[in-house]
Amino acid sequence: MIGPQSPLEAITQAFTGFLFGRIETTRLPVRTSSNQAQAVYLPTAAPGLGDSGVIIGREVYSGKGYIYDPFQLYGQQLPAPHWLVLGESGNGKSALEKTYVLRQLRFRDRQVVVLDAQGEDGVGEWALIASQLGITPIRLDPMAALDSGIRLNPLDPSITTTGQLALLRTIIEVATGRALDERSGFALKVAHNSVSEAVKPGTQPVLMDIVEQLRHPRPEAAEAMNVAMEDVRNWGLDVALVLDRLVDGDLRGMFDGPTTIGIDLDAPLIVFDLSHIDRNSIAMPILMAIVGVWLEHTWIRPDRIKRIFLVEEAWHIINSPFVAQLFQRLLKFGRRLGLSFVAVVHHLSDVVDGAAAREAAAILKMASTRTIYAQKADEARATGKVLGLPRWAVEIIPTLTPGIAVWDVNGNVQVVKHLVTETERPLVFTDRAMTESSAPDPLEEAEYEQTSTRESTVA
Repeated sequence: MIGPQSPLEAITQAFTGFLFGRIETTRLPVRTSSNQAQAVYLPTAAPGLGDSGVIIGREVYSGKGYIYDPFQLYGQQLPAPHWLVLGESGNGKSALEKTYVLRQLRFRDRQVVVLDAQGEDGVGEWALIASQLGITPIRLDPMAALDSGIRLNPLDPSITTTGQLALLRTIIEVATGRALDERSGFALKVAHNSVSEAVKPGTQPVLMDIVEQLRHPRPEAAEAMNVAMEDVRNWGLDVALVLDRLVDGDLRGMFDGPTTIGIDLDAPLIVFDLSHIDRNSIAMPILMAIVGVWLEHTWIRPDRIKRIFLVEEAWHIINSPFVAQLFQRLLKFGRRLGLSFVAVVHHLSDVVDGAAAREAAAILKMASTRTIYAQKADEARATGKVLGLPRWAVEIIPTLTPGIAVWDVNGNVQVVKHLVTETERPLVFTDRAMTESSAPDPLEEAEYEQTSTRESTVA
């Protein structure tokens, strides 16, 4: 309550007026309630991320529109344009990813690649969006590949010989779960050199060529190291058996021939549909390694296009030391060429406690933006400790409702409600995800349309 002025205050004011010649006006005291008196305080809100970029939604506490764009913020508020999205299923990750991509594609200088590892009704989750944009997903399917399906060649001439050898080593290390020893590495290097030297102009070497060289190494290789031919053959036997899986095993047909002609790497959206691959098998990290390196050498170019590389089920990358090392290099390299890497993971514990803890920490450190949807209390505390979230943010993560997340953009932490328009809704909500948010608010629709106008002006 605001009460009358005390005698001491009245004397003090009178003395001050006499001394400095000021005449103070006297107003009668006003008796009011605390609830009404709070109106004298001006509303305040934490500073936003600017008004240029992609509308995400609005801040829960202030009601302000929330706009985020790593390319606009990079170098000023963001040291790196990479982004980590965390949260349990059914809380809105999928809707956020899809609307973010759709809104980014409104800019003329944007291009997106998605590794779609989730599937429904026999197709990937991104099939509907790709169809709406007139894009045909690149479906990597061992069964379809046997009938002239899509192939990506690890020995594609567009990949440097150094990159080819690094990729072959990674495939073998992921499959065996251990680093390639020196003797096996030598045998692989000899086989790769022999194949590279023998390739004819206008043709592509293939994995079968490597397997054949491992089985039947050239005599010059043994002579150069002053070892017996049988030793070189034995050193490469395990390597040949691993690569044979890609040629004549359960992964055959996807990587054992020349790259399929007609893959449009200039399309605004490129979707690799991995939904027909068992996500819990060793095949998934092998696929991600091959696709990642293949894209590094064929897709990322110094053409001033801003690119987004979105990976679902990204723990297959971060949890494998050998694949993580490849992607760590890609992330460092990509920053110079305008690449934003978006990793989508259910639980941070899936990666920080895995075999690639050191590599995972390095990749997480490069992700200056972290979006955390609802998690159980124990998981939220572990996530907060690893990511350095403030205590208040950790405490509210278990209480978040679908569609609301904690956003940490290089220390600027806000609670944000993601907005989905009626136009986007049928494209981003699958049958499984229909419970991710409630019906759209007409006010939210109007806010989005207003911000979209500003967004188009930037483009």
